[in-house]
Amino acid sequence: MRNFTPNGDPAEACRITLEEAAALLPTPDGRRSATVFEHGTLEVKLYAPRGRDAQEAHDRDELYVVARGSGWFVNGTARHRFSPHDVLFAKAGIPHRFEAFSDDFLVWVFFYGPRGGEHDAA
Repeated sequence: MRNFTPNGDPAEACRITLEEAAALLPTPDGRRSATVFEHGTLEVKLYAPRGRDAQEAHDRDELYVVARGSGWFVNGTARHRFSPHDVLFAKAGIPHRFEAFSDDFLVWVFFYGPRGGEHDAA
């Protein structure tokens, strides 16, 4: 994870631009996902799959915010079109993936909460 303090200004430590995060991809080991921020249970990543999205179900709840591109989001048995600025949710343990996405596809990923996901209030 990179420490984002533009111009060394600690007041800007809470700000991460898309361009700064995208510059981390691919990672030195070739991954198309990079962690850019962590706090408590929150982990923020930028994900930019190319060609095929081979991710598997995760053990925490996950929120996506599409930064660039378009395509299809498969979430369990549901399939949804997506485009920039859409917000997508994947519950912990549910298989999900992106399909037929454009070459410029970039998505912010927010993992949060406990392993196994948060449970609905009764």
